[in-house]
Amino acid sequence: MVHFVGAGPGAPDLITLRGKSLLEQADVIIYAGSLVNPALLEYAKEGCVVKNSASMTLEEVISVMEQAEAEGKVTVRLHTGDPSVYGAIREQMDILAEKGIAFDVVPGVSSFCAAAAALQAEYTLPGVSQSVVITRMEGRTPVPDRQKIADYAAHQATMVIFLSAGLLEGLQEELQKGGYDGQTPAAIVYKASWPEERVCRCTVSTLAETAKTQGIDKTALILVGEFLGSAYDRSLLYDPAFTHGYRQGKRK
Repeated sequence: MVHFVGAGPGAPDLITLRGKSLLEQADVIIYAGSLVNPALLEYAKEGCVVKNSASMTLEEVISVMEQAEAEGKVTVRLHTGDPSVYGAIREQMDILAEKGIAFDVVPGVSSFCAAAAALQAEYTLPGVSQSVVITRMEGRTPVPDRQKIADYAAHQATMVIFLSAGLLEGLQEELQKGGYDGQTPAAIVYKASWPEERVCRCTVSTLAETAKTQGIDKTALILVGEFLGSAYDRSLLYDPAFTHGYRQGKRK
């Protein structure tokens, strides 16, 4: 059987208990070497075959899975963060399904969650933003129509932008084209949860300059929105005057 496992954002102790257990049981581990912390491989048992998929094609990855399955072995396909976010797992699962190879998916802590933790921020603040847009800048990989940065920026929601640290000049333009003011708070979080983690607070108009000054051009998330500011409304959930199914509000 093949287990797609979310490795978490980087820190080895942020993988789930189920994910760690599967790594310990695996006969074969195929990991995304360009992003996954190699410290996670220390959970592998003696004799486990470890493959780095950074230099492999989809066909080569599937071939390793097929061979392991034919030999009755357990395979873990280790993806960074949560495999459902830019994990490229759909194409793998479809091929495995066609070949009759059983698989399952173990969710992981996404780097966008680790980035919020690094910033000590809350993406959804009352009166500020109740929606989070997870997206990426268009580069060599195209983005569908009506899903470009400027399209989403028009909503003024919280934005978490993946795979775009090397495209910041264009990103700044798109964000402002879509409606963000140049002074809108922004942040660059490099390698969230890793020992090398860095947090750079800036504004939409200074994203590229900040990254250049800090020497950051990859492995970073870009966060944009007023959730990084200081103003927000108090949550009604814990307001003493607010009644809900578990508490009767007190009149002032």
